[in-house]
Amino acid sequence: MDLKTLGQSDLKLSPIGIGAWAIGGGGWAFSWSDQDDQVSIRSIHAALDAGMNWIDTAAVYGLGHSEEVVAEAIKTYPGNKPYVFTKCERAWTADRQIIKVLKRDSIFRECEDSLRRLQVDTIDLYQIHWPEPDEDIEEGWGALAELQRQGKVRWIGVSNFNASQMKRAAAIAPITSLQPPYSMIRREVEAETLPYVHANGIGVIAYSPMGSGMLTGSMTRERVANLPSDDWRTRSAFFQEPLLSRNLKIVDKVTQIAAHVGRSPGEVAIGWVLKNPAVTAAIVGIRSPEQVAGIAGALEYQLDAESIHELDTFLNTIDGEGN
Repeated sequence: MDLKTLGQSDLKLSPIGIGAWAIGGGGWAFSWSDQDDQVSIRSIHAALDAGMNWIDTAAVYGLGHSEEVVAEAIKTYPGNKPYVFTKCERAWTADRQIIKVLKRDSIFRECEDSLRRLQVDTIDLYQIHWPEPDEDIEEGWGALAELQRQGKVRWIGVSNFNASQMKRAAAIAPITSLQPPYSMIRREVEAETLPYVHANGIGVIAYSPMGSGMLTGSMTRERVANLPSDDWRTRSAFFQEPLLSRNLKIVDKVTQIAAHVGRSPGEVAIGWVLKNPAVTAAIVGIRSPEQVAGIAGALEYQLDAESIHELDTFLNTIDGEGN
């Protein structure tokens, strides 16, 4: 397995890392429904056993709960400890309403809270979750740079930023990494964002490479219709018409390629994302040890050029049809 350096940092990442959004559990606005904490811990241990060496979480996942589960999983893992990445900017009120804030004082409080929940002295990569409010980007990024100088965080990055927003941040302090959504069903970052980071030495950890479960091979129209009411995907445009029919056609193509190359659809989907030269690594959300087994091969598997060409041709055709 080849490790890749994230941007200008000293972080050497496995090709895929552990995404801890879903393990935040239920009871908040963007949950994946209820989750058993002990299953989450076993899942993280299985992923670390497979060779993943980093975990990406956020304060808002489960309104602090994901960070607490990550801490417990790391504390009880007997092997090498992984890098831990988390995010700020999505805070919440006493009545559990999520707010968007990039003010310096809030970010400092959020960082201290994350350090406490994660039970660490330093966060390996601290990221602004969303560039909102846009007018406060400079203040928020300046706060992250201060935290880095203080040694609270080792490296600083952004998530969901576009190229112009990154240019504004980079004028204040270097950006270690960008975390964008990127998959066969979401390719908008290919136009400007990925070329910008690639040209400027900014690392990329792509999230949702399997399209939030759409490209795992197990998603069907019936399963979409039966998602729990508190699963955020029930409100996602990518799981509703007209995009649902288009995305299920992509699922069929990925499944066909996977059968041909002897891999799981998830591994093919991840391999397609990793073939982009701008991408350092990909975040893979896990909720069970069985899910880990279905994608662990992506740590070493490289999608062949013929399959990449076939997928790209299909994607360009289906998008050209407007379907």
